Amino acid sequence: MEKVTPFKEVIEEVKRNGGERVKYCYQCGKCDALCPWNRVRVFSMRRLIRDAAFGLSEIEKEDIWRCTTCGRCVLMCPRDVRQIDDIVAVRRMATSYGVFPSSIKAYKQVATYLSSKGNPFNEDPKDRAKWAEGLDIRIFEEGMEVLYFTCCYLCYDQRLKNIARSTALLLKKAKVNFGILGEAESCCGESIRKTGNESLFRRLAKENIKKFIDFGVKTIVVSSPHCYYTFKNEYPSFGAKFEVFHISEYIKELIDSKRLKIEKEYKAKITYHDPCYLGRHSNIFEEPRHILKSVKGLEIFELPENRLASLCCGMGGGRIWAETEKNERFSNIRVEEAVKLGAEELVTSCPYCISALEDSKLIMGYDDKLRIKDLAELINEVT
Repeated sequence: MEKVTPFKEVIEEVKRNGGERVKYCYQCGKCDALCPWNRVRVFSMRRLIRDAAFGLSEIEKEDIWRCTTCGRCVLMCPRDVRQIDDIVAVRRMATSYGVFPSSIKAYKQVATYLSSKGNPFNEDPKDRAKWAEGLDIRIFEEGMEVLYFTCCYLCYDQRLKNIARSTALLLKKAKVNFGILGEAESCCGESIRKTGNESLFRRLAKENIKKFIDFGVKTIVVSSPHCYYTFKNEYPSFGAKFEVFHISEYIKELIDSKRLKIEKEYKAKITYHDPCYLGRHSNIFEEPRHILKSVKGLEIFELPENRLASLCCGMGGGRIWAETEKNERFSNIRVEEAVKLGAEELVTSCPYCISALEDSKLIMGYDDKLRIKDLAELINEVT
């Protein structure tokens, strides 16, 4: 057996940064068996945890940045090692020293954009509500039923703007008294936190919470599972006390209460992809399926890996900003699975997943065979 001399200073730094539980790992290897990276290349989460436990983390290499925080290993770990916390702890070390390998150099630039503009694209905050032009959507005022928090990607990405518009139209059809923050809206900070930039996340969280309080927000509806998870599970530690709904939960409630009526048939063969942060991380599995089953004409097929076992799209953990080789994208596998099922549409409810799946569809030459659609886009077409 290899003898390893621990680097106590590094071990203590890992612990200080939130990786205390690395010491519980007994190297069973279950994380490696579950990790989606091993579907496309050789990768060992087990080794990364072992290295962290011995203070041997190689922060200058790319492997510590590969984890998409999908949560499969965390869910199945027999020792509750909490691999995501451990990996983020090591990333915090690397970030504090300014060590970024070439494939994730963008993280540094993204942090600068988030600090100065409140979004990862360096776009003008005044353009944040351009997606809503012509829809007669008001800026949130105290007393309104809900705040629709749109997410950076839905505000600025040309493909994803249609999801924001579809969501807003659904809320209007249901006569929900809602508003948006417009140029006052800033990134929730979820992805930058996963890259290890804890100080920037804390700043964004505190600023957002102050805005919500100043605007008189009590209930927030979001399209992104990443915003949802962060507002619901992480912002409360900063004193936030808001009710938070993912749009899939909210649409189900609107349909069940008959505020939103599905009036048209939609004849298509579809399959639904569970996003990691909506499914495994937030336990929202049945709401999207309940909504889809209420649409007449749909033929619904389940993907081979669904619900808790759903395959990650590859964009979590900050990977949305990283360079990933075309042949190493998990979303390629997902698209292939959907095509083999005979699905005409692959439906999901996460902007990161939509981006990844759209890219994979083009890379794999399935542009004419498969449509990628957000749940809100589909339901907007039948109401």
